[in-house]
Amino acid sequence: MVDVLLIQPPIRDFYLTAKRTIPYGLACIASCLRKEGFSVEILDALATGKSKKIPIPEEMSFLDELYRGPDISPFSLFHDYRHYGRDFEWLGREARNSGARIVGISSLFTAYSGEALKTAEAVKRWHPGAIVVLGGHHPTEMAAEVLRHDCVDYIMRGDGEEAFTRLVRALFEGKSPETVPGVGFKTAAGSIFCNPPAILEDPDGVPLPAIELTDLRFYRRKRAPCAVIVAGRGCPLSCSYCSIGSSRWNRFRLRSVPAVIAEMERAVAGHGVRFIDFEDENVSFRKEWFNGLLREICSRFGEYDLELRAMNGLFAPSLDGATIQAMKKAGFSALNLSLCTTCLAQLKRFRRPDVREAFENALFHARAQDMEAVGYIIVGAPGQRAEDSVEDLLYLATRKVLAGVSVFYPAPGSTEFERCREEGALPRELSLMRSTALPGAGEDGRRDSATLLRFGRILNFAKTLSDSEKADVLGRVGQPGTIAPAAGSGKGSEGCPAHLDESGRRREIGKSLLALFLTDGAVRGASREGEMFVHKTSRHLCLRFRDGLLDLLFRNRLR
Repeated sequence: MVDVLLIQPPIRDFYLTAKRTIPYGLACIASCLRKEGFSVEILDALATGKSKKIPIPEEMSFLDELYRGPDISPFSLFHDYRHYGRDFEWLGREARNSGARIVGISSLFTAYSGEALKTAEAVKRWHPGAIVVLGGHHPTEMAAEVLRHDCVDYIMRGDGEEAFTRLVRALFEGKSPETVPGVGFKTAAGSIFCNPPAILEDPDGVPLPAIELTDLRFYRRKRAPCAVIVAGRGCPLSCSYCSIGSSRWNRFRLRSVPAVIAEMERAVAGHGVRFIDFEDENVSFRKEWFNGLLREICSRFGEYDLELRAMNGLFAPSLDGATIQAMKKAGFSALNLSLCTTCLAQLKRFRRPDVREAFENALFHARAQDMEAVGYIIVGAPGQRAEDSVEDLLYLATRKVLAGVSVFYPAPGSTEFERCREEGALPRELSLMRSTALPGAGEDGRRDSATLLRFGRILNFAKTLSDSEKADVLGRVGQPGTIAPAAGSGKGSEGCPAHLDESGRRREIGKSLLALFLTDGAVRGASREGEMFVHKTSRHLCLRFRDGLLDLLFRNRLR
């Protein structure tokens, strides 16, 4: 029996990256509750390899023709829509078995708010005496929408560590929670009461996250546990598409270097963690602070052979040769760089600087340190020209960097979200506010976004080819294409050698389909039986990208 149960709900989507779902926020809140004498457990629905295919939601049915599959080629996107994690009834039963008086449920992303609410409904069904509290970005920005549901008793807005602990204390003592920062609830009269979001003024003033309450057996890389660390809150930039920097309450706050090192020490030496992702919005922005952190990491953890990442992305102007060299020494294996776009007009709308010079400098130094790099662009934003995004991809084609294509979605709390609301351009369902739902403007916008996603796959595949393979592909341009059937299909076909394993076969398929794309500009997929089919794409974009890519290949400028 525990006082408080904290739940990470399951997720329904086309894919899931497990190492990015570590329930870090719940671990931070749990440590604060423990400090105040409350017993607490974390119930993580995602800490399992279980998933099951489920029907695609009706509001997403338009994706069927854009995500046609199964496609075993390197140009495939998504196909199966799945429920990742434990089912809702299991969560309800576990909540009842815990005996928790208060159940806190994480609701970080608006697109997955339906799963959080279904979790709340299951808890109320199996454990009706529990007080249910939802916290995270979604209830912070859409408080009224969450509180209209009967399964939710309270919400927590903003930083939850200290505020949620105060709410738990008030509820246990039978006191009014009105003075708790960030709290929201329905009054007896049926109106909604909401305090402004809670702000953790001193990020160093709370205990280290209760990492031992997370499932270290599940979150692993190379057979060692993984961890997430957040070194600061907020973001100093104010990009229009992001709800963090645009927020009026969530100002930029960095923890001290000793506090971050102490958290790493407990994870690495205490729990055997060897992979750490810094999930900050902009961990390298304060160069002096970041270089101080890197020096301490090298000094304290050199013997552990750590792998470090900053998967949320890095701001290229904050990186120079010395910093990148220090990152490599500390254990960073790759640079995730935010380019956004090369279109100056779109950068102005996004409230972003042109970082191309710093971006290319970072790539130069990454290459010198033998570090991989990914450059991220945004596509499909309101008013953004798809033709400009094609130019962004061709720009990345000539640099030693993989292309990361991020499809825009309106994030509640961002300037773009408010702009979309004013213009009546918000998706009709909350579940559509995700990249995989391609929330572009109408059918043409969605098709353009899907096309640009496939271009990213085509480009990254082409970048993996050796010079001889590129020459082979160019030699096939204008020739009929064939691919090999799956072993045991009983179908005869010319193409890749039958002795190739699945990965080798996929590569040969990719080369055949790339040659065909360079011939006629049609993006094709391949079934497991070796049959080709054409994906639905934007024809004018395909021809533009085909011509640009073909020109780069002939001039040997593809990097």
